[in-house]
Amino acid sequence: MRAMRKHPSAKGPGPKSAVASWVRGLGPLAILLALAVLSLPVLASQTKAPANPVVVFETAKGTFEIELFQADAPKSVEQILALVKRGFYRGQRIHRVTPTLAQWGDPKSKDMTFQEYWGTGGSGRAINAFEVSKKHNHVRGAVGLAHSGNPMAADSQIYVMKAASASLDGKHAVIGQVTTGMAVVDKLQVTDVIKNVSLKGAGPK
Repeated sequence: MRAMRKHPSAKGPGPKSAVASWVRGLGPLAILLALAVLSLPVLASQTKAPANPVVVFETAKGTFEIELFQADAPKSVEQILALVKRGFYRGQRIHRVTPTLAQWGDPKSKDMTFQEYWGTGGSGRAINAFEVSKKHNHVRGAVGLAHSGNPMAADSQIYVMKAASASLDGKHAVIGQVTTGMAVVDKLQVTDVIKNVSLKGAGPK
């Protein structure tokens, strides 16, 4: 007896109906498990680590922004952010400029009559941590913590590198990087006023 031939026009179940049959064949627990697996990428994107804080400095020469390396220098960044939030840097002046860097962070710089002492002051609270990292070197745009010889005594004074200087690597902690406005940093001079400092995205104070 010959096997019956299927008519050429006859078709099996389409892909949509096959998927539907497969889903109906799954038990409720299996369906829930499949949905949970599919939602993992969405959950991962929602729990992504927050971006580094960015501090905006407004000066007479223009504005520049600094991204702080919170994961690599947590105590140092915590100190600087606390000072920013309380308005510590507002009204200070750039007190040191060399071909390699521009530096500020001494509240004495608000008073022109104390200019000979600029660079000797701070917030009065040392960070008590030397968070140096091989990941971050003194390249152009790097932001470092100034100190007078003891890195543990670094406080509020920070500087931006206008040119790379490998001689500072391992001696000063690099805690951030200028992301925009390096042309402004290049133009800074001693006595230039820091008009305002704010945390980007934090809103007006």
